[in-house]
Amino acid sequence: MALINPHINFNGNAEEAFNFYRSVFGGTFAMIMRLKDMSSPEFPVPEIDANKIMHIALPIGKNVLMGNDVPESMGKVNENENRSKISISAESREEADKLFNGLSAGGTIEVPIADSPWGSYFGMFRDKFGIEWMVDFDPKHNGKV
Repeated sequence: MALINPHINFNGNAEEAFNFYRSVFGGTFAMIMRLKDMSSPEFPVPEIDANKIMHIALPIGKNVLMGNDVPESMGKVNENENRSKISISAESREEADKLFNGLSAGGTIEVPIADSPWGSYFGMFRDKFGIEWMVDFDPKHNGKV
């Protein structure tokens, strides 16, 4: 069965926010990846975004709170509006495809589900109700973030 975890977008202060959340919940980060870690000729990262958070994950019980900074090229997140996504950690590629295809029906696909540069099978979309979702299968974690 897939796990569902909250994913929050930030305007450059994801690391500060997650250090605060860690101070409250305790624990250690399962992952911190910066945008510069993903930089390549196909995906150049401007210097202004280099140290921003691409992905950060804080396990809380059996769940994981995740987040990222939105690169400046994508514009600011309206902090009074929806600034979060629901992230699904699938147990298999087949489950990821089923959930992605089912939930995205009638919606808008933002990132088609495919092998990602960071090694997982990933896709992102807004469903027909306007809710934002991310579906991920990471074979290294067998459906656990």
